[in-house]
Amino acid sequence: MHLHTAKLFLTLILFIPLLLIWSGCSPGKTVSLDETVKAPSPEQELRNFLRTLGMHSRAKADSVIIKDESREIEIRFSYETSFFPFRESTIDTLRAELARLYHRQYPGYSFLLICGRSRLEDLIPNYFRSSKSDYNRDRIPPQIPSLEQPLITNVSKPETAGKGLFNRNILLWQSHGWYYSNDQQRWEWQRPRLFESVEDLGPASIVIPYIIPMLQNAGANVWLPRERSTQLNEVLVDNDAGHHYAKGNSLFLIEGKEKGRLSAAAPGFMMAEAELDTFDNPFRAGTHLRMPADPNGGITISYIPDIPETGFYPVYISYGNDTLASSDAGYTVHHTGGETKFLINQSAGGGTWVYLGDFHFAKGVNPVNGNVTLNNASAHKGKYITADAVRFGAGMGVVKRNGQTSGMPKYIEGSRYWLQYAGMPDTLVWSLNRNRRDYNDDYQSRAEYGNYLYGAPFGPNRDRSARGLSVPMDLSLAFHTDAGVTKDDSIIGTLLIYTSLGLDSSYYFPDGVSRLANRDFSDILQTQIVQDIRAGYDTLWTRRELRDANYSESARPNFPSALLELLSHQNFADMILFKDPGFRFTVSRSIYKAMLRFLSAQYDVPYTVQPLPVSHFSARLKGTTSAVLNWRPVLDPLEETAAPSGYILYTAKDESGYDNGLFVTAASAEVPVQPGVVYRFRVAAFNEGGESFPSEELCVYAAPSAKGTAALVNSFDRVSGPATVRTPSFAGFLSTLDAGIPDRYDLAFTGYQYDFNPESAFITNDRPGHGSSAADYEKRVKQGNTFDYTYRHGLIYKALGWSFVSASDEAVETGDFPLSEYRYADFIFEREKTTTLPGRNRLEPKYQVMTSLLKDRLAAYLDGGGSLFMSGAYIGTDIHAAGKSDTTLPQFASAYLKWRWSAGFSQSRLLKPVQRGIYQESPPVPLDYNEHEPYMRLHSADSFTALQGGRTLLRYADNDFAAGIGFKGNYKVLTLGFPLLSLERESDRIMIIQKFMEW
Repeated sequence: MHLHTAKLFLTLILFIPLLLIWSGCSPGKTVSLDETVKAPSPEQELRNFLRTLGMHSRAKADSVIIKDESREIEIRFSYETSFFPFRESTIDTLRAELARLYHRQYPGYSFLLICGRSRLEDLIPNYFRSSKSDYNRDRIPPQIPSLEQPLITNVSKPETAGKGLFNRNILLWQSHGWYYSNDQQRWEWQRPRLFESVEDLGPASIVIPYIIPMLQNAGANVWLPRERSTQLNEVLVDNDAGHHYAKGNSLFLIEGKEKGRLSAAAPGFMMAEAELDTFDNPFRAGTHLRMPADPNGGITISYIPDIPETGFYPVYISYGNDTLASSDAGYTVHHTGGETKFLINQSAGGGTWVYLGDFHFAKGVNPVNGNVTLNNASAHKGKYITADAVRFGAGMGVVKRNGQTSGMPKYIEGSRYWLQYAGMPDTLVWSLNRNRRDYNDDYQSRAEYGNYLYGAPFGPNRDRSARGLSVPMDLSLAFHTDAGVTKDDSIIGTLLIYTSLGLDSSYYFPDGVSRLANRDFSDILQTQIVQDIRAGYDTLWTRRELRDANYSESARPNFPSALLELLSHQNFADMILFKDPGFRFTVSRSIYKAMLRFLSAQYDVPYTVQPLPVSHFSARLKGTTSAVLNWRPVLDPLEETAAPSGYILYTAKDESGYDNGLFVTAASAEVPVQPGVVYRFRVAAFNEGGESFPSEELCVYAAPSAKGTAALVNSFDRVSGPATVRTPSFAGFLSTLDAGIPDRYDLAFTGYQYDFNPESAFITNDRPGHGSSAADYEKRVKQGNTFDYTYRHGLIYKALGWSFVSASDEAVETGDFPLSEYRYADFIFEREKTTTLPGRNRLEPKYQVMTSLLKDRLAAYLDGGGSLFMSGAYIGTDIHAAGKSDTTLPQFASAYLKWRWSAGFSQSRLLKPVQRGIYQESPPVPLDYNEHEPYMRLHSADSFTALQGGRTLLRYADNDFAAGIGFKGNYKVLTLGFPLLSLERESDRIMIIQKFMEW
């Protein structure tokens, strides 16, 4: 042996025991895996194998410790290995590969697989384990957190979701918000305006219209640290005479023979001024009223607002935080659709705003159907019922910073300001940085709101022992979008963040539950989202890390939580999907289902997924005294439990709001009607998991002395994102060409994109580069497809003395609604047009104006002598385009409708009559461009050329293009190249229908 070889041998003999001691595993042998030294073959093969499983590129074994005495191989994996969603099958596959790699040198050895503080098996969510006996009990609470009586019970609801989320309390927030920058000394967004949106509003366009209703339809109470309503008006009715909002004609009344037993107590809500200063707490400024609970009642308090304009208003109640509070306080909301009764457990939630729902109120003071009442009737004698302010609407921001309010609606502002208005304690919730950093206060306050709602021992992190409001919180979700850009068409995708170590440096919640419950929820959520997006839109949707990280919004909640980064708001490919309403619905349903599944496993209770909305809806008159309604269920191919077991039929009369609903078991109903009243209907599917979104609105009207009955067919189903353009040097949204159609409304549109250069670099939030967009629309909610067009058309027929019935175009196509029974048919196409769905799944286009089946139904109707009226912006454009694959469609247009499409984008601001048209002597008719509503403005209108006896009956004034073509022979037909409702004046709409009928 050479001398230097001997020295090396002696060095190794001395060094190896030290290495084993340093590793903390002296009884075994450690295999060094330092990447600067060539790794042994099994370990390198293992790293390659982990990548074939789809793990992160840095997923690897950090150390391999051979324990000969116990015949065990302990493998410690890198932090990045934990990013992977482990399943039992993954562990089995991994163990099989390890056995293959090590069986020659270490036959029969077992494997201990560790990542961080956990075994790899512990990273499998309980929900995904094949047997409940294998559940990790450390992450299951010792008891289900709930009140003995639910906090909010809607007594008027016809059915309750027994296998949904009833009595669950979920904390949810929609990203950032408009805030005051202490550095810039101005109010501003926390993120840049990109691709016609901003992250401060983008998640809100999913959370408010979709996720919140889905959770509420499942029975959950949803708590938001930001305002949830877009109603710009607000009326406060309070017991305190010094209340700033005690103005106008709003009334606060106390009635009843026992009212002398009522007393005032402090603290309570009062707005002494119109605005709140730095540390003002309106829930500490006034008083509340206290009345003894009594089985016989005897005291009624009425809150009667002076409503500034007719519409839907959220109703928030408040009451004292009383240790002797009754659990069955009876509130009644009287609205234009009737009355809705609630039982409120006042032992929780006192001293802040408690949301009851959105209700329709008429303008002015309405003591009968425009108020909230509270009485002291209760089964709990010896307890107390308390009364404080009631809030109708949401309104504008009221918190001053540096002497000025934001000038924005409350729903746009960040959490820090709403939480001050909601009475949260400053030093525990919304002012953790000594009033110096609103930015930090904002993101830190969101989770602390949930902690304060819960209270000791789950209270705010500054004082876990704070009593709080005793609302047992089940779950928390922070909803964000992320940054990041790709240079090609690839997707940034979905990232989930959870935190396994609390702010108290404990790996456990105050009730002893492991914070790995956060990982369970995050994994279920990410899995559900990615799975559903891949099934519906993009099979290559990117599943990013499942990351354990110390983010405030995931670390602060003292109950299970997750932080979702759905996609990149900076990446054009991601934003194309984000803009699509169908995508938003899909993602929202994924989030709701993930919450449902997580809580089902957490509490060991069965679950059912709520159904999808119904289809093929129709509403017909049976004589003049009843309406017959029919529809079809829609089954969810992704969810076997989502089949409906019944339906809830909602009814509204004339311009009133909807009632509380009628439960029916069959997919049909017959209901009484009265002549002279327009009845409006919506249907929701129902099962034990809850209620679906409502159907489109249909209506019937029996005229007292009817001239006839018209059939109104809603053919406007389209919801879509805006037009796009994508080249290497020019890419973005062309909303000036086609702004898309929101699903009912959209609140994420800031203004039109103006930077289309993909090479434009981000400089600051004010100069963010590619995708930069204007700000002139961000204070307004944008109208979309309201699905109430049969009612709006129906008012025209009512004015003309006609009865009417209505149906969806699907019901006509399948023959569920026979057109032959009606002399006149009005097909409402509005802005319907064939639309290609985003994503790489290349699904069949939707929203085609004229399908082959509908064409055949209309041909049969006209052959039978019917009279057909059609209006829409893309009727000719769409039929012409569809003719490339189905030549029978343009042939039908020429043979039956008597026109050939000429051009799109033909409209002008005026229509003019033509000689021998349906009207000759009228002045030009104005079209409503809706210039202040970018989604619903008249972006395009069609023009036609008359054929084979067809006649031009109407022209666009500026260019003389034919705007309406009619034919009168064995049947009668009129096609308008613009939506009838885009006529600015109702009188012009009535005139056109009247002239067509008389023609």
